[in-house]
Amino acid sequence: MRTPKRRVIAGILLIAPGVAVGLGIGPSGTDELQAFGSVPDFTLVERSGKAVVRADLDGKVWIADFIFTNCAGTCPLMTEQMSALGQILPEEVLLVSFTVDPARDTPMVLASYANRHRADPDRWYFLTGGREELYTLAREGFLLTVDDTMGTGPEPITHSSRFVLVDRSGTIRRFYDGTDPEEVARIADDVRGLLRQR
Repeated sequence: MRTPKRRVIAGILLIAPGVAVGLGIGPSGTDELQAFGSVPDFTLVERSGKAVVRADLDGKVWIADFIFTNCAGTCPLMTEQMSALGQILPEEVLLVSFTVDPARDTPMVLASYANRHRADPDRWYFLTGGREELYTLAREGFLLTVDDTMGTGPEPITHSSRFVLVDRSGTIRRFYDGTDPEEVARIADDVRGLLRQR
């Protein structure tokens, strides 16, 4: 019998080179939020140059995604959707974007990208660090696929387009298609449900 984690891993989809990769669990999972494991500890660098560790997010509900600033594929749309979320979610909810291209996405580059998208520095973190740590975090921590060996011109790094909802205890609760505005809009309802849990 498969464990819940193995069932999740078995649902990983690889659509096509250059197209987003994600977890095939339906538009927004099931009607009830599930638990897909905890986000592991990490130590990364925010666009401000400040170190951020997983424990800094404890006690907060947050939405995560994996992007890179040089992406001409799904990332611009994902960032637009994340920005829209920032307008409708309660201020206590954080947004966290991890780069999958740390060689290029220095804190300075991320700061410029964040400024172009008017990202509130108090609510929306842009994190970089070592490639190995980021890729392990994506694959093993968030159960998302990332690969920098099989991309296309517009999207040289193949990565997931999923948004990930994380609760106050650091547990992953649901995955969403970050390029689908209707699905992204459902996040607000799920967030409100989590915020009611004390």
